[in-house]
Amino acid sequence: MAGMTWTIAPEPYDSPAAAALWRAYYTEVSDRWYLLHEGHRTDPDELEREIAATTGSELTPPTGQLLIGRYDGEPAGSAGVRLLDPDTAELTRVFVHEGMRGRGGAALLVAAAEEAAHALGACRLILDTRGDLVEARALYARLGYTETGPHNDDQYAEHWFRKDLTAPETASRPS
Repeated sequence: MAGMTWTIAPEPYDSPAAAALWRAYYTEVSDRWYLLHEGHRTDPDELEREIAATTGSELTPPTGQLLIGRYDGEPAGSAGVRLLDPDTAELTRVFVHEGMRGRGGAALLVAAAEEAAHALGACRLILDTRGDLVEARALYARLGYTETGPHNDDQYAEHWFRKDLTAPETASRPS
C-alpha cells in the first residue's frame, strides 16, 4: 500500500466524520466491556442513549480540541484533549478503526493531541483507561506515559496515566 498516508487535523466534534468515529469508538469499548463482564453486546437502546449523552462539546477551543486522523483521505481515528485546569489537560477519545490499526495512526494521533494540549497551555496530560483495553495501555506506556494513582472516580477507570509535556522540538531548534 505504497502512498497511503495519515493526515491529522482539528475538526468540530459534531462533524459527520467525528460523529461516526465517536459511534465506532463507543460501540467497541462498550461491547468489549459487556462481552467480558456479562457475555453479551451492549443493549442497542443503551448504546444510543450513551452516544447521544456524550456529545464531545468539551473538545472545542479555547479549552479543548478534537483531532481526526484520516488514512488515505478516509476518517480512520480520533483523539481529543480538554483542559481540566490551566496546567492539566485530559487525553480522551483515542481511537483507530480496527482495520486501520498497526499503521502508526494511534501514535500520530496522540502526538498531535499532545501538541494541541501544549498549545492550549497545558504542561501535563492525564488519562484513564480500563484493564481490558490492553492495547491502549501498551500504547501509552510506549509513548512515555507513566501509570499513576487514580485522579478521578470514573466507574470504568482502572488505570490512570500521566505525561509531562515539553515544548515541541521544532520550537526549541535554532533557525
